[in-house]
Amino acid sequence: QVQLVESGGHLVQPGGSLRLSCATSGFTLDFHAIGWFRQAPGKGREAVACIGFTDGGATYFADSVKGRFTLSRDKVKDTVYLQMNSLKPEDTAVYYCAAGLRYGSNWDLPVEYEYDRWSQGTQVTVSS
Repeated sequence: QVQLVESGGHLVQPGGSLRLSCATSGFTLDFHAIGWFRQAPGKGREAVACIGFTDGGATYFADSVKGRFTLSRDKVKDTVYLQMNSLKPEDTAVYYCAAGLRYGSNWDLPVEYEYDRWSQGTQVTVSS
């Protein structure tokens, strides 16, 4: 059974850092894709950072987070991390991780229809 368990959301001051975790089970990361999305109050959900493991680890980062957010993976724990540095108030949102479960490559990483399973979401609040 595919499961995504997300954690790490918190209240943080502007300029601070957080690391979100997405623990996966029920599938093999090497054959699929993981995306991080967020939804701010009153706004639509947007892709933040994504990785296609079958595309040689190709990544996508939204322009608003380039240079501040990074992706990493713990192969032993089957967990993908979103490291968020230099956080800004506009990063405040509910963050979701999502798994693209089809087999193959050429992921359209920032597009939601590529993803089949979603985490429960975690709140990130950036405020002084």
